[in-house]
Amino acid sequence: MERRLAGQEQNLKGSLRITSADWFGAYVLPPILADFSKAYPNVDVEILTGTRRVNLAQREADVAFRIVPFDTADVVQRRLFRLEYGVYIAEEAVDPKYGDGTGFRLITHDTSTGHFPDIAWLVESFPNARPVLRSNNRNVQGRMCRQGVGIAVLPRVVGNQIPGIRRLELPTPPPARDIWMGYHRDLRRLERLRAFISTVSDHLVNATG
Repeated sequence: MERRLAGQEQNLKGSLRITSADWFGAYVLPPILADFSKAYPNVDVEILTGTRRVNLAQREADVAFRIVPFDTADVVQRRLFRLEYGVYIAEEAVDPKYGDGTGFRLITHDTSTGHFPDIAWLVESFPNARPVLRSNNRNVQGRMCRQGVGIAVLPRVVGNQIPGIRRLELPTPPPARDIWMGYHRDLRRLERLRAFISTVSDHLVNATG
């Protein structure tokens, strides 16, 4: 009932709660939210980041961004874009040999929350490199890479914005993944949510030319 009543609100004020992974909230959302806040100053935005998948049915968030499709029938979802990954090392480091990696170290991801194709690819592509650090935060991985701790595979939107690291040009790139946006169907007429989705769409159009 709370969701349905909220979905009938036809105004551009109130709160909008967004949830995403840490790196998405830090590197993808800022320009989108900057434009949204300028256009709709009476909407208060709250961003929840982390690895826990919040429950949209219980209104823990109004809209969510994920790296996998939503698996519940009451969620309206949309595939936003294809996320490209890259392999990064510290700017001053020498290039590791693709298919080998002897003498190098790897920065990997905590896989307890699921399978990460990019991390599996990294380990397979540099089989003789030694994994030395694991983190569930892409920003931490990037900053450790900048300190020369090891080779990291990162979403390009993250790696390309971190100073002090550079992307390697390799024969085969890491596997890409899709980014999905979803919200509960009861909120599909919520005006401030529709305005936010429109802002996201405008940014995607500009980003893809």
